[in-house]
Parts: sequence; structure tokens; C-alpha cells
Amino acid sequence: MNIILLSGGSGKRLWPLSNSVRSKQFLKILDKGDGTKESMAQRMYRMIKKVDPNASIVIATSQDQVPQIKAQLTDDVRISVEPERRDTFPAIALACLFLKKNGVDVNEPVVVCPVDPFVEQDYFEKIGYLAKRCGEANLTLMGVEPTYPSQKFGYIIPETKEIVSRVSTFKEKPDEKVAQLYIDQGALWNCGVFAFKLDYVLDITRQLLDVDNYDDLYQKYGTIKKISFDYAVVEKEKDINVVRFSGQWKDLGTWNTLTEAMKEAVSGNASSIQSKNTHVINELSIPLLVLGVDNAVVAATPDGILVCNKDKADELKSYVNENRPMYERREWGEYKVLEYRLHQDGNNVLVKELIISEGKHISYQRHRKRTEIWTFTDGIGELIINGKTRNVQRGDTVVIPPLEKHAIKGITELHIIEVQMGDELTEDDIERLDWKWD
Repeated sequence: MNIILLSGGSGKRLWPLSNSVRSKQFLKILDKGDGTKESMAQRMYRMIKKVDPNASIVIATSQDQVPQIKAQLTDDVRISVEPERRDTFPAIALACLFLKKNGVDVNEPVVVCPVDPFVEQDYFEKIGYLAKRCGEANLTLMGVEPTYPSQKFGYIIPETKEIVSRVSTFKEKPDEKVAQLYIDQGALWNCGVFAFKLDYVLDITRQLLDVDNYDDLYQKYGTIKKISFDYAVVEKEKDINVVRFSGQWKDLGTWNTLTEAMKEAVSGNASSIQSKNTHVINELSIPLLVLGVDNAVVAATPDGILVCNKDKADELKSYVNENRPMYERREWGEYKVLEYRLHQDGNNVLVKELIISEGKHISYQRHRKRTEIWTFTDGIGELIINGKTRNVQRGDTVVIPPLEKHAIKGITELHIIEVQMGDELTEDDIERLDWKWD
């Protein structure tokens, strides 16, 4: 079974817990059952492998999410990387050409599904069922039995109430009044899961994008119109079946739905006293106390602080601005931005806390526009400066001027306070010279 997991999202609906590089699917808030927590991405990957150990999984995502995926899953996970975000049809087309390039036969079934729903094992069993039935129509959708007239989902109106039915009508995201009319007609939610033979999407890619090669599509990707798979393909297809799914399915895309899936109401260095239906999350080192506040979400992270009535949570996205992420998880560890100051003389200052995981390392790199000062506060590491290697430990300090080649590896978990100074302090000012430590 070939599965394409779509991993996207801007993170605005769950600000400040998520951002453009730390989307909801990477938040470790789900109880794994053994006393530990896992993310939606980890749970999806684990459950697919549980149902089908031989499943071939490809994750379609943008470059800024690759470090999170590799850190949370496995280093050898297969990833189809978008050069830039162009919505779900281009992403799926690129992933299908990725499968073809990697030897998948064009007659094999492919199932596409989001990486972030909250579901149980019957959902994954249904995915396998979809793969088996996909040859009976050009496109086979999974339809979830709706519980209310939501404006967030597309609606599938089947011809019958059988487990597998022909599709009479497919409509994308109507208003609430029209959604209720669809439900009265027996409509199902479109949960973004569909199956097809690989050659089906390859043919459409040739027709709509005039391309039949992964490398060619990758090169012209930035010129492609942003359009969803639903609009580009599903609404135009006449030969569609739908498989009915009546199990648990939740889109944890808002604070209301996310907190419903959280086992504890308080997380981190926080307390909630005399408060009803209130969830508190604190990722900061300072204590957070919530007293006598009902029906609210209180979240404090390096990206900001949110105090929000749950009745207003769906409006959050429109008030969140695009800012530099203050926390990122990378393949080598993680970092937090502690302070960012802009000065009139142009010599700006950015302070980070870096944690390099044991045995991991950053790339051998240099910067053109900034000086870095590293102060090692805990652990033992191996430092390379211009090809020369030495060990470092707590209390050591290193100054790295512009253009000086450098890399650091954690012999143990290594903590560093990094001070950047320069007129342009961006993640783009990195020239990576080598990824391999040896």
C-alpha cells in the first residue's frame, strides 16, 4: 500500500503553540498509552505501520517542516519536498511523480490523507479498504458521517447509504445553511482522504501541468497556480465512489478541538485554580498561574502569550501576524530565541539558546553578515573551526567572525547561548558547506 501523507499548515489557528515550522501535527500532546506523549504525525506514522508494516509512506511537505519530520519520525523517512507552498494539487502531483521516480508501478493504488487527524485504529483499517477498492472508480473518497453542519469541510452526497456508493454530488465548503441541506440529503464530510491508481494522477498532471517528470515539475513548481486537489480534480471528476466511515474523526485544527484531545488541563510550569473548562499550557521557565478563569485557553510559549475565551478561538487566525518563529525543532536538536534587538546603528543583536542532542551536529557552515559568540553552559561537544577540531565544555566561549567555517557536535547533550551580531540576522544567512561530520 502506497500512502502519501500531506503535512502543511501555517500554525496560526493554534498560535502561539504552533507556527509555520512547528505546525499542529508536530505538537506532542497526545497520550501514547505508555505514559509518554506523541505528536499527530508520530501517531499517524505508527498506526499505519501497525495496520500494514509493509506500507510505503511518503510525506509531502515544505522544506521548513523537514527537520521536524526527521526529528520525530526516522532519518530515512521518505519525503517529497515542495520548493514552495502551492496548495494540495501541486503537492500531490509532485509526490506522485516522486513515487514514479522511485520505481512504483503506475497501476499500483495510492491513498492520500492528511497527517493530522485525531482517529483510532478503525480509520487506518479503512484506509487499507480504500486501497483495495480504488480500481472500481477513477477516484475513491472516504466520507465521514457528519455530526453538525460545519463550514470547514467539503460535502459528499452519495447515491445510496451502502458502505461503498457512487457519488451523486461533491461540493466544497458551503455555508452553514447549505451544509445542513446537504446533511439532510445524507451527505458525508470530505475528510481529505482519497485513493486512485497512480497513473490516474499522472495523467491529470500531464493534462493540467504539461509535465511527466519529477525533476521538471520541481523546477517549474514556483510558476504553478495555487489550487487544492478538491477544486482541481475532485469536483471535475464524474467517476467517483465514496467509502463511508462512521468511526471517530476529529480535525484538531483549533484550540477547542485540540483541548478536547488533551488528557491534562494543565501542562508545563503552570497552575489553574478555581477554573472550569480552562486549559493552560506554559512552555516558558517562569511560572504561570490562572485563578478563577472559566472556559478559556491560556498558552505561553517563546512565540507569545495567548489568553482566549474558547467561544472566540475560531477567530484567532485573523489576528495573528506572520512573525519570525521563536522556537524551532531541527534534526540536530532545538533552539529558542531569547531576545532580539534592533539598533539604530544597524548592529543588531539576537540571542538564542541552542540544545544540540547527543551524537547530533549542525552542518559545516559559515555566515556572511554576522558574528556569532557561543557560550557553552552545559554538556561536552566537539567544535570545528576552519577545519581544526577541539573539545568544548561548560564555561568555554568561542567567537566566530563572518566567513569563518564552523560546526559543533554534541558528545553529550550540549547547551549553548548563541549571541548573533550584525546588520542582517536571518536564517537565510547560512552557507552550508557539508552535512557529514566525517
